[in-house]
Amino acid sequence: MKETNGGNVNEMNFDQLFKLISPREMSDNVFTLVGKDLAVVTAGKADHYNSMISSGGGLGLLFAKPATWSILRADRYTLELIQKEKTYTLSYFPDEHKEKMLFLGSESGRDSAKMKEVELTSIRIPSGNMSFKEARLIIEIKLMAVMTANPEDFCQQEAKDAIKEAYEEAHVYRKFVFGEITHVWIKK
Repeated sequence: MKETNGGNVNEMNFDQLFKLISPREMSDNVFTLVGKDLAVVTAGKADHYNSMISSGGGLGLLFAKPATWSILRADRYTLELIQKEKTYTLSYFPDEHKEKMLFLGSESGRDSAKMKEVELTSIRIPSGNMSFKEARLIIEIKLMAVMTANPEDFCQQEAKDAIKEAYEEAHVYRKFVFGEITHVWIKK
C-alpha cells in the first residue's frame, strides 16, 4: 500500500476487482440505492481526498445523459472538494460494511484524520478518482451543477417548511448536486 496524506491507497489492479458496465446495465433498484442503502461520496485524488455519507438523491436522465443528484450539507468538506475537482464517486457497499461507512459521516475530514482511520481500503479508479476496495458498486460522476434550494421554488408546503427550517442555521442548509455518470463499476 502507498501512504498518502489522505490515507492508505491500495495499489492493486482495479480491473482485477471491478468490471465496467453501462449505466443502463445497473440492476439495482433506484429506490433501494437512494432510500435504503447509504452511499459514500468521495472527492479528490490519491494525494488528498475525503469521503462522507449520503442518504438521499436520485438517478435518472438529465439533458439526455445518465445522471445522479444528491442533497449535501453546504458546509461539508467533501462538497468543497467536489466543487474544486469537478468529479466524484458514489460507492455502495454490502451491508456488513455499514458501521465502517457510518464512521465517514461521524466527523469532518477538514478537521480530522478520518481517511487514515477508516477501516475501509481506499483504491484509485482508472481516472484517478477515489473509492474503496470493499464497494460492490462504484459510480463515477462529472459535476454538472451545484444549486441552493429556494423555498419558494417548491410547491408542497412540507418541502418549503423543510428548506426554511434548514436555512435557520446557515451551516446546515443543503445544496443540490447534479452530476453526469461517466463510469459504473460492479464488483467481480
